[in-house]
Amino acid sequence: MLDTQTAPLRAARELVHLHGVEVDRCDILQNASTLVVRLSESLVARVVVDREGPRGGMAWFARENAVAQHLASLGAPVIPLHAQMPAGPHEHRGFVVNFWQYVTVMPISVPPELMGDALQRCHTALRTFPGQLPRLAILDESLEILGRLQRSALMGEADLHLLRACLMMAQVQLAGLSHQALHGDAHEGNLLATPTAVLWTDWEDTFLGPVEWDLASLIWNEHVLHRNTAHVEAVFAGYRRAGGVFSEAALIPCLMARAAVMCAWYPLLYPQPSAERQFKMQRRLSWLREQIE
Repeated sequence: MLDTQTAPLRAARELVHLHGVEVDRCDILQNASTLVVRLSESLVARVVVDREGPRGGMAWFARENAVAQHLASLGAPVIPLHAQMPAGPHEHRGFVVNFWQYVTVMPISVPPELMGDALQRCHTALRTFPGQLPRLAILDESLEILGRLQRSALMGEADLHLLRACLMMAQVQLAGLSHQALHGDAHEGNLLATPTAVLWTDWEDTFLGPVEWDLASLIWNEHVLHRNTAHVEAVFAGYRRAGGVFSEAALIPCLMARAAVMCAWYPLLYPQPSAERQFKMQRRLSWLREQIE
């Protein structure tokens, strides 16, 4: 076991023991800025490892937990928090932790119609979320991250200027649209195929914004990188068939904002990017330049 995993694993295991839940395994499911580990047949712990990252404290984790609980209570297609552990979030030995129900993930692609359907069913449930969420939070966070990138010279001035202009423009454009609680990071990787249903996970970016933001996040790669019109239209069809209403005109500023946000976060999320990730980063930057010229 790597030393970097020892301390967060200890924190998660001790919390589980404190609440009388048995630990019978230690299967690492993800090891990045958060460590995701399966500790029993049904229990998964998620531990924030990057304690110096842009999201300090527990407020964002608390929002994620509250939204996930609300959605699960209404039968929305989400992975629920674990029933045997207090909802939390928890803090132990300096690590922030929450606990989720383990689900079997099938190695298959989710059909685009089901993507749209599952997103709309979450949007319907999210309209009744009673908690407080920040408005367009991801845009404010991304602007702060640009300052961090500039101070550490992790991005060139021309790219920083481009992204700052796009994000500030998006703040104005998206503020004029109707807002509700959103997923916030609704890309395909956060929608999992299980034996019984497709389920959304990873609600840490949740905020108030236009539904078109989540749709733009879901279709961005297929729409811009792959120009897969059939896929995009199938996502829209599934969303509409489930009762969803959105403005295709409003998708345009959301697509631009999503690209700018991803470019701002990339150097932090992927400090040593693969060739594929480098290509995606450059494609996003090039596409953004095309949109504002």
